[in-house]
Amino acid sequence: MKKIDWYFDFISPFAYLALKRFNTLPKDIEINPIPILFAGLLNHYDTKGPAEIERMRQYTFRHIVWLAEQFQIPLTLPPAHPFNPLKYLRLSLLLENDLKSIETIFDFIWKDGQSAEDASNWEKLAIDFSISDIDSKISQQHIKDQLMSNTQQAVDLGIFGVPTFVVDEEMFFGQDSMEFLTSYLQNPEILKSQAMRSADILPEGITRK
Repeated sequence: MKKIDWYFDFISPFAYLALKRFNTLPKDIEINPIPILFAGLLNHYDTKGPAEIERMRQYTFRHIVWLAEQFQIPLTLPPAHPFNPLKYLRLSLLLENDLKSIETIFDFIWKDGQSAEDASNWEKLAIDFSISDIDSKISQQHIKDQLMSNTQQAVDLGIFGVPTFVVDEEMFFGQDSMEFLTSYLQNPEILKSQAMRSADILPEGITRK
């Protein structure tokens, strides 16, 4: 069975759509979910997220709505975006990154459209998971350290966005890379063609000052 690392952040609607399309991937794989802080990647690369650029923000959410309709994935946009996903990422770690639990959290935000910033919603989620004293538990130092470590690991691998799949040290970015990933899993030789090799070594041209 092939193991695939899946780097994600609950802030990403594309990660939500990818999760809902896992059933399109080959059956003989194991998904290893790795929560990371997308903002940590933005800080590392000194760039803005798509929701921070006005016209890109509008296009992104139009695209999300269209994709959800195309794939027949239930979607209700949250009241505001971006939001702080930190405690949800830590909750995933507390729940040992169980894929079903991760889907429950994604559904809470992107299927049910709940506000990730609302304290009463957070308490309701804690009840659903039967977790008492949830804030204290997700604030344990080893939980915080693991999230930082995961994010640094992503940076070290050259990951620049979420969701990203990594298999055999090869990286596939975005929910729209899932067909590319499937082709690779069926035939890893596709990355060794002359065209792919040319793509790998294409030199950088003019650079902005």
